[in-house]
Amino acid sequence: MATKHWVTDALRCLDETLLPLPHELNELDWKTQLSLHKDRLAEHLMAFGNHPNGGTLVFGINDDGLPVGVDTDTVAQVTNTLANLGRDAMEPPLAIDHAVVSYRDVAVLLVHVPEQPTKPVHRRGKSIEESWIRSGGTTRKASRQDVGGMLMNSSAPRWEELRASPLIDLAEVQRLLDLESIATLLQRPLPGDAENLSHWLVAEGITVVDGRGHYITNFGAVAAARNLGDFPDLERKRIRVIRYRGTNKVDTIDELPGRRGYAVGFEGLIGHLKRVLPHSEVIQQSLRTEVAMYPEPALRELIANALIHQDFTVTGAGPMVEIYDDRIEVTNPGTLLPGKKPDRLIGTTPESRNEKLASSFRRYRICEERGTGFQKIVRAIELFGLPPLVLAPQENAFRITIGAPRKFTDMSIPERIEACYQHAALQYLSSQTLTNTTLRERFKLSERHRNQITNLISDAVGAGRIKRKDVGAGKKFAEYVPYWA
Repeated sequence: MATKHWVTDALRCLDETLLPLPHELNELDWKTQLSLHKDRLAEHLMAFGNHPNGGTLVFGINDDGLPVGVDTDTVAQVTNTLANLGRDAMEPPLAIDHAVVSYRDVAVLLVHVPEQPTKPVHRRGKSIEESWIRSGGTTRKASRQDVGGMLMNSSAPRWEELRASPLIDLAEVQRLLDLESIATLLQRPLPGDAENLSHWLVAEGITVVDGRGHYITNFGAVAAARNLGDFPDLERKRIRVIRYRGTNKVDTIDELPGRRGYAVGFEGLIGHLKRVLPHSEVIQQSLRTEVAMYPEPALRELIANALIHQDFTVTGAGPMVEIYDDRIEVTNPGTLLPGKKPDRLIGTTPESRNEKLASSFRRYRICEERGTGFQKIVRAIELFGLPPLVLAPQENAFRITIGAPRKFTDMSIPERIEACYQHAALQYLSSQTLTNTTLRERFKLSERHRNQITNLISDAVGAGRIKRKDVGAGKKFAEYVPYWA
């Protein structure tokens, strides 16, 4: 039978505290039997709940450090008493775990108290200053400075850390999650033995362990699920790809709901889009070649952003890719984070409401966390001669639209001005400036269109989207930067 994950560390600490001479550690406290002073027992539990990585009480060791063992009645009495204290005597309530193991040929009881994310753990009905910590191998009352430090290290669990499954064994984790693909994305082998695999899953944030079992986290499920339908609370978070005939939603061609987790299914999603999106045929060196209408790098960045930055607390909604004859719309649940503006997303400092998902997608080499995503998208759009990116906040969602290729003469005045602004932002972030020449290159126009571009630049300046870099310079060779530069 598998050993509970914390038992190995507890036995190592027990050896350390008893040898070569009995002494006390912050992580472990040993006792012969249960004390009659419940207040003191509660203080030990609170101290371990406030201690980094928690701690363990060991019953069946006498005051001289010799193992004397415990019997069945003692195990029942100790576990019931401590469980009741953890539930009723402190805030927030804490749950304990226990194991009876053989140590030096006798049975000893290990009672593990995990570190609590919300600290300080303190007496129920009292102020937070009624809390205890471990120091020098003993349990003492926390000082005001100690309480302040615990408050700073206290955090409510993130959505990604919450449980997506009931308690299951390791084999069931492997059945539900495509761990092989995650290991491939990380360019490392999957751990072969159960103990190392369990440690790896916890280190990656894919599961949390409790006793002999695992809980799959929300992050683990949305990143690695073989089928998100196996997780009822996450089924509506599957990405949907919908194709329409025409330019509105009246006539639907087909709909493909994503099945796999975001990370393990990302390449499959991109492959599907490449198959269903329109291509144009060009002739190069007397050979006909099909060229994608939309740049793949832009699609990758847009979809990765939609997956990472969505608000998972918005119920009944998931990310969506909608394909029309003249555009692609990528929508994710949730509004922009406070302080973010749509027209400042190009080159903005990266920030995510789902930090674990964002950092993991970077490690999986699906996206970057350097704030260059929108720069890459705009660069690809310009190379393909597409209209400007459209960034549109919705009531409880955010939508980004890439338009199909259109000539300069077919773009509206607002589209031309927005393209001008996005080009200025891209140039500025590349330590360059917008000029008549660079903007003509962006629109694939020749020298004979110089006057049209000059008029467009004037319109963009008048609209407050760009400004002259040097007001004193001659107009013919004028350089421009975004309004915020």
